[in-house]
Amino acid sequence: MRIVKNGDVHVSAPIGMPKKEVERFIEEHREWIAEARKKTYESQKRRADFYNKLPLKTREQADDALRRLKALIEPMVDQHSEEMGVKPSVVYYKAMISRWGVCNVKDKSICFSAYLLLLPEWCVEHVVVHELCHLLEPSHNARFHALMDKFFPRWKEARKMTRQICKMEEDEDE
Repeated sequence: MRIVKNGDVHVSAPIGMPKKEVERFIEEHREWIAEARKKTYESQKRRADFYNKLPLKTREQADDALRRLKALIEPMVDQHSEEMGVKPSVVYYKAMISRWGVCNVKDKSICFSAYLLLLPEWCVEHVVVHELCHLLEPSHNARFHALMDKFFPRWKEARKMTRQICKMEEDEDE
């Protein structure tokens, strides 16, 4: 049994299990369900509060965020691209909440989340190097991690800090 993001209860049961047994199981776990729903709601609220710190509702807000994002990220991309011997075909920006960055290795494009503006600069730099490393190694294998070690030695620390920032905002219980 699990609670999904919208608060719905999903129960998995073996094929052929009588419906009454499933209903009894659910009834026996009413308190757990209520507590889990509450935690899920609170987690979703913290997540929304975190991302809402960057207002993007108006054209002016979005333009301002894009200007600040480009000013922050473009020098990092230029510096690390030269250092690493790679060149993205295009760098663009979107308000992604599921990822900080995405590299399309086929067309060598990189997309960065506008929400990087909510992170410390050195954590943003970690994401930039991470995505550029994908131009050299598409998967997260040992070679990729060796490249990260070479080009951004503090990457594990930056990743941990980024996760802590999000967890403080998103879900302190995980």
